[in-house]
Amino acid sequence: MIDCLIIGGGPAGLTAAIYAARFHLSVQVVDAGDSRAAQIPLTRNHAGFPEGISGVALLERMREQATLYGTKLVAGRITDLRPIPDGFRATLADREISARAVLLATGVTNRRPLMDDDLHAEALRQGRLRYCPVCDGYEVTDQVVAVVGRGPRAAREAEFLRGYTADVSLIGLTGEDGLDEAARTRLDTIGVKRFAGPVHDFHLESDGLVVTCAAGRLRFDAVYPSLGSDIHSDLARALGAAVTEEGCIKVDSHQRTSLPGLYAAGDVVLGLDQISHAMGEAGVATTALRNDLAALAPLLR
Repeated sequence: MIDCLIIGGGPAGLTAAIYAARFHLSVQVVDAGDSRAAQIPLTRNHAGFPEGISGVALLERMREQATLYGTKLVAGRITDLRPIPDGFRATLADREISARAVLLATGVTNRRPLMDDDLHAEALRQGRLRYCPVCDGYEVTDQVVAVVGRGPRAAREAEFLRGYTADVSLIGLTGEDGLDEAARTRLDTIGVKRFAGPVHDFHLESDGLVVTCAAGRLRFDAVYPSLGSDIHSDLARALGAAVTEEGCIKVDSHQRTSLPGLYAAGDVVLGLDQISHAMGEAGVATTALRNDLAALAPLLR
């Protein structure tokens, strides 16, 4: 039985691994290889990288740092997690892992617009398709930008981007925008253009991303899908851990879930979906985990 099993190999999981290994805990990270961070072509708001760093490069550096201190990285997906005496047992396709404590850093997946995989990847690489205005709104300063979505979430995102550029459009997913009259008036007042959906026929051109909607073919420098995300809290819910209505794992101020020995950090927890925030939560979670284990049995070298 190891001390700490971390499920998820994104920024939160790998930060937790670095902390846990440096606490002299035996630690394994099970990584399914689908961290949302890996899709970031270049992040420029992560402190310490003035010229920016790709998500792939950041994750590689973090894996190197974690293994330097003894973390074992396991490629695979946990299919079952259940309590056992003094801990938990996790099941993968080819093995089982028993651990005194488990930290869930399973993240979320963005819901994508109807685009084929190659087009989606290339649009991301070129910065024509973007998912996080908090991360990269600066990069679309004074550009022609669209938000694709429906309801208050999409309206808030369009208003947020209006702080970076005067040319923002909100395109509905269907003919109905899901907004009340007050929200429409607010968008009109701040100069956000509104177009009815549905949105289809995305394609890249040399000067932007073109979409087709009820108003015809429209070209934008950047398009932000605001379609929500799928929260990977299945393992926590199966154990009976408390989650929010949306499915985010509920934690206390030290990232403890409602179940003893189970912790969570990163985007799977309700909060700001940012690398820096995920890393901070991971540090808090792993320190609490270490101290909780020590309270049960002293950690002696």
